[in-house]
Amino acid sequence: MNKEKKEDFIFGIRPVMEALDAGKTIDKVFLQQGLQGQNYAELKALLAKQKIKPNIVPPEKLNRFTRKNHQGVVAFISDVPFYKIEDVLPGIFEQGETPFLLILDRLTDVRNFGAICRTAECTGVHAIIIPEKGAAPVNSDAIKTSAGAIYNLKICKESNLAHTLDYLQQSGVQVFAATEKAEKYIYDADLREPCAIVMGNEEAGISKEVLHHADEKVKLPLLGKTQSLNVSVACGAILYEAVRQKSGGGNLK
Repeated sequence: MNKEKKEDFIFGIRPVMEALDAGKTIDKVFLQQGLQGQNYAELKALLAKQKIKPNIVPPEKLNRFTRKNHQGVVAFISDVPFYKIEDVLPGIFEQGETPFLLILDRLTDVRNFGAICRTAECTGVHAIIIPEKGAAPVNSDAIKTSAGAIYNLKICKESNLAHTLDYLQQSGVQVFAATEKAEKYIYDADLREPCAIVMGNEEAGISKEVLHHADEKVKLPLLGKTQSLNVSVACGAILYEAVRQKSGGGNLK
Protein backbone atom coordinates (compact mmCIF):
# COMPACT_ATOMS: atom_id res chain seq x y z
CA MET A 1 0.00 0.00 0.00
CA ASN A 2 1.20 3.50 -0.85
CA LYS A 3 2.43 5.38 2.20
CA GLU A 4 2.62 8.77 0.49
CA LYS A 5 -0.08 11.33 1.04
CA LYS A 6 -2.31 11.80 -1.98
CA GLU A 7 -1.40 15.46 -2.43
CA ASP A 8 2.30 14.61 -2.69
CA PHE A 9 2.16 12.97 -6.10
CA ILE A 10 0.71 13.27 -9.58
CA PHE A 11 0.48 10.68 -12.32
CA GLY A 12 0.06 10.47 -16.07
CA ILE A 13 2.38 11.70 -18.81
CA ARG A 14 0.63 14.98 -19.59
CA PRO A 15 0.01 16.06 -15.95
CA VAL A 16 3.66 15.44 -15.08
CA MET A 17 4.83 17.42 -18.14
CA GLU A 18 2.53 20.29 -17.18
CA ALA A 19 3.91 20.27 -13.64
CA LEU A 20 7.44 20.45 -15.03
CA ASP A 21 6.51 23.30 -17.37
CA ALA A 22 4.87 25.14 -14.46
CA GLY A 23 8.10 25.01 -12.47
CA LYS A 24 6.88 22.65 -9.76
CA THR A 25 9.65 21.19 -7.60
CA ILE A 26 9.88 17.51 -8.46
CA ASP A 27 11.20 15.28 -5.69
CA LYS A 28 11.17 11.95 -7.55
CA VAL A 29 9.92 10.60 -10.88
CA PHE A 30 9.13 6.95 -11.52
CA LEU A 31 8.83 5.69 -15.11
CA GLN A 32 7.63 2.26 -16.11
CA GLN A 33 10.10 -0.01 -17.86
CA GLY A 34 9.68 -0.33 -21.60
CA LEU A 35 7.49 2.72 -22.22
CA GLN A 36 7.57 4.04 -25.78
CA GLY A 37 5.82 6.63 -27.89
CA GLN A 38 6.04 10.30 -28.78
CA ASN A 39 4.57 11.62 -25.52
CA TYR A 40 6.94 9.50 -23.48
CA ALA A 41 9.89 10.72 -25.58
CA GLU A 42 8.83 14.32 -24.94
CA LEU A 43 8.60 13.67 -21.21
CA LYS A 44 12.07 12.12 -21.11
CA ALA A 45 13.49 15.09 -23.02
CA LEU A 46 11.85 17.52 -20.58
CA LEU A 47 13.24 15.61 -17.59
CA ALA A 48 16.70 15.63 -19.13
CA LYS A 49 16.45 19.38 -19.81
CA GLN A 50 15.65 20.00 -16.15
CA LYS A 51 18.38 17.56 -15.05
CA ILE A 52 15.93 15.23 -13.31
CA LYS A 53 16.97 11.58 -13.38
CA PRO A 54 13.93 9.27 -13.32
CA ASN A 55 13.73 5.92 -11.56
CA ILE A 56 12.94 3.18 -14.08
CA VAL A 57 10.72 0.63 -12.35
CA PRO A 58 8.38 -2.30 -13.11
CA PRO A 59 4.61 -1.59 -13.32
CA GLU A 60 4.06 -3.25 -9.93
CA LYS A 61 5.98 -0.42 -8.26
CA LEU A 62 3.74 2.23 -9.83
CA ASN A 63 0.60 0.25 -8.98
CA ARG A 64 1.57 0.50 -5.33
CA PHE A 65 1.41 4.28 -5.62
CA THR A 66 -1.98 4.37 -7.32
CA ARG A 67 -4.45 1.97 -8.95
CA LYS A 68 -5.66 4.66 -11.33
CA ASN A 69 -4.47 4.99 -14.93
CA HIS A 70 -0.96 6.31 -14.28
CA GLN A 71 0.21 5.68 -17.89
CA GLY A 72 3.50 4.43 -16.51
CA VAL A 73 4.45 7.76 -14.91
CA VAL A 74 4.29 8.91 -11.28
CA ALA A 75 5.97 12.05 -9.95
CA PHE A 76 6.28 13.21 -6.35
CA ILE A 77 6.02 16.93 -5.72
CA SER A 78 7.78 18.86 -2.97
CA ASP A 79 6.96 22.25 -1.53
CA VAL A 80 10.63 22.58 -0.68
CA PRO A 81 12.96 23.95 -3.38
CA PHE A 82 16.13 22.02 -4.20
CA TYR A 83 19.58 23.47 -4.79
CA LYS A 84 23.03 22.43 -5.97
CA ILE A 85 25.87 22.69 -3.49
CA GLU A 86 28.03 24.37 -6.15
CA ASP A 87 25.56 27.26 -6.08
CA VAL A 88 25.21 27.36 -2.29
CA LEU A 89 28.77 26.98 -0.96
CA PRO A 90 30.34 30.08 -2.59
CA GLY A 91 27.63 32.27 -1.04
CA ILE A 92 28.43 30.95 2.45
CA PHE A 93 32.08 31.91 2.02
CA GLU A 94 31.17 35.29 0.51
CA GLN A 95 29.07 36.10 3.58
CA GLY A 96 32.15 35.53 5.73
CA GLU A 97 30.66 32.47 7.42
CA THR A 98 32.29 29.11 8.12
CA PRO A 99 30.48 26.41 6.12
CA PHE A 100 28.74 23.84 8.29
CA LEU A 101 27.15 21.15 6.12
CA LEU A 102 25.32 17.87 6.67
CA ILE A 103 25.29 14.98 4.19
CA LEU A 104 22.67 12.25 4.48
CA ASP A 105 23.76 9.15 2.57
CA ARG A 106 20.61 7.23 1.47
CA LEU A 107 18.59 8.03 4.60
CA THR A 108 15.19 6.48 3.88
CA ASP A 109 12.91 7.15 6.86
CA VAL A 110 11.00 10.37 6.24
CA ARG A 111 10.48 11.05 9.95
CA ASN A 112 14.16 10.61 10.69
CA PHE A 113 14.86 13.03 7.87
CA GLY A 114 12.40 15.57 9.22
CA ALA A 115 13.75 15.29 12.75
CA ILE A 116 17.31 15.73 11.50
CA CYS A 117 16.30 18.82 9.52
CA ARG A 118 14.84 20.34 12.68
CA THR A 119 18.04 19.72 14.66
CA ALA A 120 20.22 20.86 11.76
CA GLU A 121 18.41 24.19 11.52
CA CYS A 122 18.66 24.68 15.28
CA THR A 123 22.42 24.06 15.23
CA GLY A 124 23.19 26.43 12.35
CA VAL A 125 23.72 23.96 9.51
CA HIS A 126 23.84 25.90 6.25
CA ALA A 127 22.75 23.12 3.92
CA ILE A 128 21.77 19.44 3.86
CA ILE A 129 22.99 17.35 0.95
CA ILE A 130 21.02 14.27 -0.16
CA PRO A 131 21.37 11.93 -3.15
CA GLU A 132 18.92 12.14 -6.04
CA LYS A 133 18.14 8.45 -5.69
CA GLY A 134 17.64 6.33 -2.59
CA ALA A 135 16.76 9.18 -0.23
CA ALA A 136 13.68 9.79 1.87
CA PRO A 137 11.02 11.84 0.08
CA VAL A 138 10.96 15.51 0.93
CA ASN A 139 7.20 15.61 1.41
CA SER A 140 4.54 16.92 3.78
CA ASP A 141 5.47 14.33 6.43
CA ALA A 142 9.08 15.55 6.38
CA ILE A 143 7.95 19.16 6.65
CA LYS A 144 5.61 18.37 9.55
CA THR A 145 8.23 16.35 11.45
CA SER A 146 10.75 19.16 11.01
CA ALA A 147 8.22 21.60 12.52
CA GLY A 148 8.72 23.71 9.42
CA ALA A 149 12.47 24.05 9.98
CA ILE A 150 13.10 22.50 6.58
CA TYR A 151 11.94 25.76 4.96
CA ASN A 152 14.90 27.54 6.56
CA LEU A 153 17.48 25.13 5.15
CA LYS A 154 19.05 24.72 1.74
CA ILE A 155 18.32 21.13 0.61
CA CYS A 156 20.84 20.16 -2.07
CA LYS A 157 20.17 17.15 -4.30
CA GLU A 158 23.26 15.63 -5.91
CA SER A 159 23.57 12.80 -8.43
CA ASN A 160 26.88 11.48 -7.06
CA LEU A 161 27.81 11.97 -3.40
CA ALA A 162 31.41 10.85 -3.93
CA HIS A 163 31.90 13.58 -6.54
CA THR A 164 30.21 16.04 -4.20
CA LEU A 165 32.68 15.17 -1.46
CA ASP A 166 35.55 15.78 -3.89
CA TYR A 167 34.12 19.21 -4.69
CA LEU A 168 33.75 20.09 -1.02
CA GLN A 169 37.30 19.02 -0.22
CA GLN A 170 38.69 20.99 -3.15
CA SER A 171 36.78 23.99 -1.76
CA GLY A 172 38.43 23.67 1.64
CA VAL A 173 35.68 21.78 3.45
CA GLN A 174 36.76 18.81 5.57
CA VAL A 175 34.46 15.78 5.47
CA PHE A 176 33.78 13.71 8.60
CA ALA A 177 31.98 10.37 8.23
CA ALA A 178 30.06 9.18 11.29
CA THR A 179 30.45 5.42 11.62
CA GLU A 180 30.73 2.96 14.48
CA LYS A 181 33.69 1.46 12.61
CA ALA A 182 35.79 4.55 13.36
CA GLU A 183 38.57 4.54 15.93
CA LYS A 184 38.35 8.28 16.63
CA TYR A 185 35.67 9.84 18.81
CA ILE A 186 33.82 12.89 17.54
CA TYR A 187 35.14 14.86 20.54
CA ASP A 188 38.69 14.49 19.19
CA ALA A 189 37.82 15.93 15.77
CA ASP A 190 38.19 19.64 15.02
CA LEU A 191 34.78 20.84 13.82
CA ARG A 192 35.54 24.56 14.07
CA GLU A 193 36.79 24.92 10.48
CA PRO A 194 34.65 24.47 7.33
CA CYS A 195 33.25 20.96 7.64
CA ALA A 196 30.64 18.54 6.41
CA ILE A 197 29.32 15.65 8.50
CA VAL A 198 28.09 12.49 6.79
CA MET A 199 25.37 10.35 8.35
CA GLY A 200 24.42 7.01 6.79
CA ASN A 201 21.46 4.81 6.01
CA GLU A 202 19.46 3.50 8.98
CA GLU A 203 20.43 -0.12 8.31
CA ALA A 204 23.55 -0.16 6.14
CA GLY A 205 25.27 3.01 7.33
CA ILE A 206 27.48 5.03 4.98
CA SER A 207 28.28 3.48 1.61
CA LYS A 208 31.83 2.24 1.03
CA GLU A 209 32.39 4.74 -1.77
CA VAL A 210 31.44 7.70 0.40
CA LEU A 211 33.46 6.36 3.34
CA HIS A 212 36.47 6.07 1.06
CA HIS A 213 36.21 9.74 0.10
CA ALA A 214 35.84 11.09 3.66
CA ASP A 215 38.77 12.85 5.31
CA GLU A 216 38.13 11.30 8.73
CA LYS A 217 35.89 8.69 10.31
CA VAL A 218 34.42 9.51 13.72
CA LYS A 219 32.05 7.90 16.20
CA LEU A 220 30.09 8.46 19.38
CA PRO A 221 30.85 6.38 22.49
CA LEU A 222 28.35 3.59 23.19
CA LEU A 223 28.57 2.54 26.82
CA GLY A 224 25.59 0.19 27.05
CA LYS A 225 24.78 -3.13 25.44
CA THR A 226 22.91 -1.63 22.49
CA GLN A 227 25.23 -1.43 19.49
CA SER A 228 23.85 1.65 17.76
CA LEU A 229 21.82 4.83 18.14
CA ASN A 230 18.88 6.00 16.07
CA VAL A 231 20.39 8.06 13.26
CA SER A 232 18.52 11.23 14.16
CA VAL A 233 19.66 10.97 17.80
CA ALA A 234 23.26 10.31 16.76
CA CYS A 235 23.12 13.21 14.32
CA GLY A 236 21.86 15.53 17.05
CA ALA A 237 24.67 14.56 19.40
CA ILE A 238 27.28 15.17 16.70
CA LEU A 239 25.84 18.48 15.53
CA TYR A 240 25.74 19.82 19.08
CA GLU A 241 29.36 18.78 19.62
CA ALA A 242 30.16 21.03 16.66
CA VAL A 243 28.14 23.83 18.30
CA ARG A 244 30.09 23.32 21.55
CA GLN A 245 33.40 23.56 19.72
CA LYS A 246 32.38 26.59 17.65
CA SER A 247 31.30 28.39 20.80
CA GLY A 248 34.69 27.79 22.38
CA GLY A 249 33.29 25.20 24.75
CA GLY A 250 31.64 27.89 26.84
CA ASN A 251 28.27 29.59 27.00
CA LEU A 252 26.66 30.85 23.82
CA LYS A 253 25.85 34.55 23.75
